[in-house]
Amino acid sequence: MADEKKPKSKSANGRPLRVRVKTAGGRKISSTRWLERQLNDPYVAEAKAKGYRSRAAFKLEELDDKFHFLKKGAKVLDLGAAPGGWSQVAKARIGASGSIVATDILEIAPIPDVLVMQLDTLAKEAPEAIRNALGGKADVVLSDMAASTTGHRETDHIRTTALFEAALETAEDVLKPGGVFVGKLFQGGAAPALLARLKRVFREVKHVKPPASRTASVELYLVATGFRGK
Repeated sequence: MADEKKPKSKSANGRPLRVRVKTAGGRKISSTRWLERQLNDPYVAEAKAKGYRSRAAFKLEELDDKFHFLKKGAKVLDLGAAPGGWSQVAKARIGASGSIVATDILEIAPIPDVLVMQLDTLAKEAPEAIRNALGGKADVVLSDMAASTTGHRETDHIRTTALFEAALETAEDVLKPGGVFVGKLFQGGAAPALLARLKRVFREVKHVKPPASRTASVELYLVATGFRGK
């Protein structure tokens, strides 16, 4: 095993000490770097302290702090929700009078007061299943979906854009007029045709990189507000 030092709370000058991880035999350098990054990431530590399932929960907190779309009593659809951090944040903010449907192709462990569904958003039966689960139109559709990265930036962007478009199609199908759609893209943002489509169906579209997104990450979020309806 690697010789992994436990971090002390503060260094001599008052700053947190950085944890360094030695590469163990058989472990890839990329895995060592990932582990070191996790151990030194304040969002990871805070997520554990708050009981969030992932550090990504803070991205949604920051987006909502800026745009205030998770209102009390809202009906929310969380696409690609695994492991459930976004649903946890959303449920806390919309309160007991709100409702959430969380979907993912992966299994999601139960989340209190959240309806969890394991399904493929791209499957033919998905739209009807989601509409039935919502029991009406949604106020907010969230999507933190991204394709597994290949290391080839252009390929990763194309694959994640395809998931974004699938999420947008679902949003157009289930949102109430005036509703909000939040989706993830990779560096390069929305292509002109996709951005034009968003501006046709929403009154305002913003590109945002929340502070919780790592500096090296190529992800950004589109926050589209004021759904015009079909």
